[in-house]
Amino acid sequence: MSTHAERATGTGDRETARKILRELGDTWAVVGLSENRARAAYGVAQLLQTLGKRIVPVHPKAETVLGEQGYASLADIPFPVDVVDVFVRSELAGAVADEAVAKGARAVWFQLGVVDDDAYARTRAAGLDMVMDRCPAIEVRHLD
Repeated sequence: MSTHAERATGTGDRETARKILRELGDTWAVVGLSENRARAAYGVAQLLQTLGKRIVPVHPKAETVLGEQGYASLADIPFPVDVVDVFVRSELAGAVADEAVAKGARAVWFQLGVVDDDAYARTRAAGLDMVMDRCPAIEVRHLD
């Protein structure tokens, strides 16, 4: 596993984060999002909505969150998604990245603390943009 310093330049730098936030679409599937307002996923999804993004909750409970219908899995979403934002443990994140590729997403975003170098390599090899161990709520502050 690479160190954080190596990842900062090698697996999803700030420019890639900017590109995903600005250019890669407005429909974000947020994997791990539930009605639990104390969880980071809820706050990030709320911020994404204020940026004009459509959020799609993905959680086994398939709850409606922030006014948006939830789905149990990425495969259950009946429309295209642009970005898959991943709020699950690192050991589960690789499977989500593979599902994002299968779904036809344009990018995958692994949240702070979510790291899987093999999943990063597979996702990039499939042609998707990806950042890992970063948060859109932090990265949005660096947009011009």
